Amino acid sequence: MGKQKTIATNFAKNIHKDVLKLINNIKSVIYMDARKLEYLIAAKIAGGHVMLADSHGVGKTSLARALAGSIKMSVGQSSNKGVKIEQFSRIQCTVDLLPQDILGFSRLDGKANKFVFSQGPIFAHFVLCDEINLLTPKTQGSFFQVMEEQSVSIEGNTYELPDPFFIISTMNLKGAHLFPLPAPQLDRFMLQLSLGFPNPEDEASIIKQHGKDDAWKNFKPVIQDKDLIEWQKMVDKVSIHKEIIDYIVACIRKTRIHPEVLMGASPRAGVKISKLARGLALVRGDDFVTMDLVKEIFVPAVSHRIVMQDSAQSAEDILNGILKSTPVEDFKINMKKK
Repeated sequence: MGKQKTIATNFAKNIHKDVLKLINNIKSVIYMDARKLEYLIAAKIAGGHVMLADSHGVGKTSLARALAGSIKMSVGQSSNKGVKIEQFSRIQCTVDLLPQDILGFSRLDGKANKFVFSQGPIFAHFVLCDEINLLTPKTQGSFFQVMEEQSVSIEGNTYELPDPFFIISTMNLKGAHLFPLPAPQLDRFMLQLSLGFPNPEDEASIIKQHGKDDAWKNFKPVIQDKDLIEWQKMVDKVSIHKEIIDYIVACIRKTRIHPEVLMGASPRAGVKISKLARGLALVRGDDFVTMDLVKEIFVPAVSHRIVMQDSAQSAEDILNGILKSTPVEDFKINMKKK
């Protein structure tokens, strides 16, 4: 056990070094808080997807593009049925978009006199779904299967999408013609983040850098896709104590009995927190999860999963209150078991 522990610890530290290269590469073309980038990468390797609830023009598209462009992909990847997988695609959502515009459809090839499949933009390793709440509920539903099972069923055929597969979705906070995402859809996002506005110094740097046509001239991949896939496999090897799981359960269950919460977090929320915590521990070079790590990610991992009695009430305030009312001292860990 001691030897295995040493191997896991060394592997985690090596991953941390590569993650720093990935973060620095992304930050060479966009300005973003390094901690939020850690969350984003942790969600990816933990098998989740990310919702960005933000204003226009803060760099959401550049973030998705920079993440995808930082990974050197294997040549010629395709689905189990031979459909080519693009490295990056962007879905610009509008109210008239239909499910087949996202997933794809079969069309008649007049020359060959047969039906051929025209793939949709979902067939990509990294997908940016921009302004998802402009989609009608029917079209929003087209993401359910692919987010949960990493596969797409179209006209009796099921297409499996190879790793890596990651959806970054953006959501308008205000505006006309918006269709709120149903709770089961939101529940499928591992966490919700906001990039926020940059500080004055960073904003000046953004204007200076992106006011030129060659802002991305020297940008290139820094890690291989096989490395990213290997990180994903290592997430389950990160240890998480029973006491920490009990703490997660206690906090989750309090969301269901809080008087200001109409609908509390589902058991899926606990699973996602556990996976995200292990992913973040690995990103930071650790092979175990701490209580502080769970407390750090609890709000962004749960805030979009609960429905408030009063829609004007902040879910973040309620969740921070739950953390304060659930002392970690009640969940003592025997450090010798680490």
